[in-house]
Amino acid sequence: MSDDLNQVLKARRDKLDAIRARGVEPFAYAFDRSHTARESREVFEGLEAEGSLPDDGHGTEVRVAGRIVAWRGHGKSAFAHVEDGAARIQLYFKKNVLGDEAFDRALEFLDLGDWIGVRGATFRTRTGEVTVRVDEWTLLSKSLRPLPFGKVEVDTETGERVVHSGFSDTESRYRQRYADLAVNPEVREVFRTRARVVSHLRRFLDDEGFLEVETPALQPLYGGAAARPFVTKHNALDREMYLRIADELYLKRLIVGGFEAVYEIAKDFRNEGIDRFHNPEFTMLEFYRAYWDYHDVMAFIERLLADLVQAVHGADELVFQGTAISFAAPFARVRFMEALEAELGADPATLSDDDLRERARSLGVSDTATAGRGKLLDKLFGELVEPSLIQPTFVLDHPLELSPLAKPHRESEGVVERFELYVHGAELANAFSELNDPLDQRERFEAQSSLRADGDDEAHQVDDDYIRALEYGLPPTGGLGMGIDRLVMLLADRPTIRDVILFPVLRSEE
Repeated sequence: MSDDLNQVLKARRDKLDAIRARGVEPFAYAFDRSHTARESREVFEGLEAEGSLPDDGHGTEVRVAGRIVAWRGHGKSAFAHVEDGAARIQLYFKKNVLGDEAFDRALEFLDLGDWIGVRGATFRTRTGEVTVRVDEWTLLSKSLRPLPFGKVEVDTETGERVVHSGFSDTESRYRQRYADLAVNPEVREVFRTRARVVSHLRRFLDDEGFLEVETPALQPLYGGAAARPFVTKHNALDREMYLRIADELYLKRLIVGGFEAVYEIAKDFRNEGIDRFHNPEFTMLEFYRAYWDYHDVMAFIERLLADLVQAVHGADELVFQGTAISFAAPFARVRFMEALEAELGADPATLSDDDLRERARSLGVSDTATAGRGKLLDKLFGELVEPSLIQPTFVLDHPLELSPLAKPHRESEGVVERFELYVHGAELANAFSELNDPLDQRERFEAQSSLRADGDDEAHQVDDDYIRALEYGLPPTGGLGMGIDRLVMLLADRPTIRDVILFPVLRSEE
């Protein structure tokens, strides 16, 4: 901690002691607010438009509250801006209105970052700003640490706020998200967008007849994806447990049980690296519907995403990192093996595992020593093909070795009925015609078990209970998993997943 910051912290503690010595409680229990900042402005502007303001130009008396984000004194008067989370409004403190004691205390007690409540009438200043004339003020919470406010300028042409300096260290902003939200309204807007996205997805699925359900986050076996789990211990049961890596196997158990269409929006956990597209804790939408195959799921997700983008952006197109992306149906479709062949210059089916491994190594791909054939193909695809998939694209018909939970393709050998949806070079969703043959499923699990024995710690475990569920009968089913965080990245135009997760996983603070 810098000496300057230490001095500021000490000064604020000293001020806190002085406030209490004057008999004022600096941390209030409640405040009876009558209007938000936005409502205060709107009520005044409504009276103004109607010509209903009295001769003195003052509107309705309001009680507003918020955090002080700007302050400037002018002798016997002072102006402040308070922000309540959605909007800001100006306050006007005047000595001959408040009285000497209340005015002097405001100058003495208040700092940037403090939360206050005020009572007074609204009016418009000579500069045209709707303002509250403060007749009474109350300290609601004393800020003991200065927020990293930057210098704010408003672009006269666009009206956009431009912040200089302030909270510029990216990792500190993620680590102290509370401060990031407090000083950066545009960050708050990202998370309002996220909330709208999740609400819209729920409404769309509910209207389409899906039932929202909840499945276990703590599981005796993990499955539904190729990933390393987080491992924990249940003391009372004296058994090892896992945080879920996917919801899939439990959701399909519900289809066995008689629900025809289910979905879950839930946290999943994968013990993997961290980069701009990956956080160990993330949110995923998964849904499953009886009697559908992956063609039905493709048509449905095209409708869902076009509707969502329209709801957020008012059109079926958005701009992500400077690139216009259209979500108008139909999305492009390419086959996995054909796209990979075009980049390799050879049919992948004719290449041995060693050939594939050597190709991967020559491209600088890591973790190939213990990778099976399916994973090698997937790594090569990720390196050679994915970066070019900018517009929404369905990648179809993946290698069987890579897809232990998908039905074999009804027309092509060695591949399954699966698609992944890519946008701007990143996977957004993954879907199958779900494998419902319990005998085939056991063989797939056992093949995955052999990969685990050979060192692939992301290979699927054998889940005997899930196979038992399939033996009772799973109807033809189509299912999909979609990353909410990556979806919000696109819709909010944010370049990294940490920008759309309120509290991302970070290294220990030194």
